[in-house]
Amino acid sequence: MPATLTEKILARAAGRDRVSPGEIITVSVDLAMAHDSSGPRRWKARLEALGTGLWDPDRVVIVSDHYVPAADADSAAILKLTREFARDYGVKNFYDMKGICHVILAQHGHARPGLVIAGGDSHSTNAGAFGCYAAGFGATDMTAIVATGETWTVVPETIRVEIDGALQAGVAAKDIMLALCRDLGMGNHFKAIEYGGEAVRAMDMEQRTVLSNMAAELGGETGIIAPDETTLAYIRAHGGDVEDETMTRWRSDPGCAYAKTHHLDASTLAPQVAAPHSPANAADVTDHLGVGIDQAYIGACVGAKLTDLQMAADVLRGRQVAAGKRLLIAPASGKVTEAAAKDGTLAALTEAGAVILPSGCGACAGLGAGLLAEGEVCISSTNRNFKGRMGHKDAEVWLGSPWTVAASAIEGAIADPRPYLAKAREAA
Repeated sequence: MPATLTEKILARAAGRDRVSPGEIITVSVDLAMAHDSSGPRRWKARLEALGTGLWDPDRVVIVSDHYVPAADADSAAILKLTREFARDYGVKNFYDMKGICHVILAQHGHARPGLVIAGGDSHSTNAGAFGCYAAGFGATDMTAIVATGETWTVVPETIRVEIDGALQAGVAAKDIMLALCRDLGMGNHFKAIEYGGEAVRAMDMEQRTVLSNMAAELGGETGIIAPDETTLAYIRAHGGDVEDETMTRWRSDPGCAYAKTHHLDASTLAPQVAAPHSPANAADVTDHLGVGIDQAYIGACVGAKLTDLQMAADVLRGRQVAAGKRLLIAPASGKVTEAAAKDGTLAALTEAGAVILPSGCGACAGLGAGLLAEGEVCISSTNRNFKGRMGHKDAEVWLGSPWTVAASAIEGAIADPRPYLAKAREAA
């Protein structure tokens, strides 16, 4: 019988010919990932009590990204424990203050088609853009996974999201996801979100990861995209080993049973913003023009990759952040910072008045620099805007693409990026 991509991957990992939605199965995990908040400080005491180590240290990835750089003694202690754990348990794939875990997995070729990746973070779905089943697990489950190399899961139904048409100027993958949060809602539990269509095929890998990353906001178990030439070229360019046959093996069969198919015409989509306090509160940016802000923030795994910083520079080049407002930018990794310095992106951002912060989860996760005070309003390229997410519970966070965040920083209020991009094209 025809199977979805998710069903094929889980069947392989369970050692079976096929699996069906709703079944509870045990699968072998190919890669386990955690960060300084979700990993060693949660695992160490449990592993010691069990009297066991890691099932395979070479298939464990640990990234310090939440408490970096340490801003207080407690954060420093967590980082110290993380570093000692990686050393004592033989974890060679330890990336200390190199960037955000989901971006690190991609930049170092760890995510590959057909794998089952278990991550100690809800946005571990990010890796699904590479044609693998990547899902987030809690700390107790992750302890069992790193001890045994196995986990149980419910085989999810698959929702197919077909995105056709060409994205218009000023519209990015982030706008697609905010629209989907509104249209599909955030309660798609026990569902895999599979993306495809003309617009997805036209995207580079950094934009595709936005789709898979924010499957978490849809409530999905994973967000997955079948591999193609773009996927394989990226993996090889970043040190991963992958064979051409993965493109034909790891894809949904014609006639497979989807729970439903949702169609979106990208050519009709305008820039989106999500109002506080939910990504599902999305609407065209024109519905909220002029809402005053105190801070604009470009950061996080979903919103501070190189292409995201380049989007912001497209809008900001030759312009200035509004007086009395602040634009904070936390590149998603050290490699992003390096590339943005080389191509002039960082210069364009800082000349406009942006403040560059260290790479890490920072304000997105309510940690480190960039937090909001009571009553402050921020527009952010991050993936969540729940109450209290970026600081005080009575602050407000709006979500938008890097283009929209940059335009809003210039005006000091929520703004449409399209006029700025049009002027930039005319000047060029």
